[in-house]
This record gives sequence, structure tokens and C-alpha cells, in this order.
Amino acid sequence: MVYELRRTDVRVKWLVTCLLATFGLAYLFGGWMVALYAGFTPARVAQTYAGAEMPMPMPPDSTVVIERPMKMSEFAESDTHQVDMQLLIQDTHVHVPMYGVIAAALSLIVLGLVLPKGWHFGLITLLFAAPWLDFAGMWLTKLVSRDFAIVTLLGGWAMALGYCVVLVVAIKQMWFSQGGVAP
Repeated sequence: MVYELRRTDVRVKWLVTCLLATFGLAYLFGGWMVALYAGFTPARVAQTYAGAEMPMPMPPDSTVVIERPMKMSEFAESDTHQVDMQLLIQDTHVHVPMYGVIAAALSLIVLGLVLPKGWHFGLITLLFAAPWLDFAGMWLTKLVSRDFAIVTLLGGWAMALGYCVVLVVAIKQMWFSQGGVAP
């Protein structure tokens, strides 16, 4: 093994802990956003991604803007949120590379965990496969069939599972094992 987090310098342990906390916070807000926009059922995901394309009309020469406060409950109950092709392209362009960076960072943490080699391969594969499933499900739902919405949900739950396993094992091994602290 190249390194073991349980035996590493306390500064590295702190860095890893802060990184995991930051990812955890981002995932909590990501889950909240999914709940508001797409939901956690195949039917809601299909409605979001397989819905009718919204035309993108050119703006008029002049516009009138009316603002009114909107409560979070009104926003969450809105059934009008649909992801059109342009937004899906943009989301894929932005999210897929970021998920790759997150998967790589979590995989580096995985490599520092004392686990059987097969677990290392499995966790690293899960961390990268989860966003692939997530976006494959979105695209397949959009282009092929509403039935592929379940793939998006599987990808999201796989991300949550991978993150939680890395979080729990890393914190346990870094802060609660008898591996010792490097000077």
C-alpha cells in the first residue's frame, strides 16, 4: 500500500476530514435540489427529462418584468420544471467533469484505507460509475424512453452509497483506529 490514512500525519487527516465534510454538505444540498426539481421517483424523473421540449423563443424587443415573492413550498410544488435538450447539454458539460474530480478525490481517499484490494477496485468503480449511470439515465430518458428514469435514480443512490462508505470508513480509520499518528 502506498499510504495509510490511519497512520498519516494529523494535518492530512484534517484535510481529508474537511474535504469529506465539504462534499457531504454539497451532497445534502444536491439532494435537496433533486427533491425540488426532479424528485426521487421514476415518474417524477421521467416527467423532468422526458417531458415535451420547451421552445426557446427569441426575446421581444421590449419586456415587462413583474416580480413577486415566491415561497419555497410554491417552488417545490411547481410541476413546470422540465429539462430541455439545451439545459441537459449544459448540465452534462458542467457536472460530468466535476463528478470526475470528486470521484478522483474520493478514490485517493479510498487508496489510503486499509481494505482488501477488491474493495478498493469496487469502491473506485462505484464512485466513477455512479455519475455515468446518473447522466446515462437522463439522456436515455430524454432520447429513448421514460422507463430509463430508474437508471438516473440508481446513479444518484450509488453516489450516495459510495460517498457514505468512504466517509464512514475513512473517519473510523483516521480518528478511531489504533493505527497511530505519524509525526
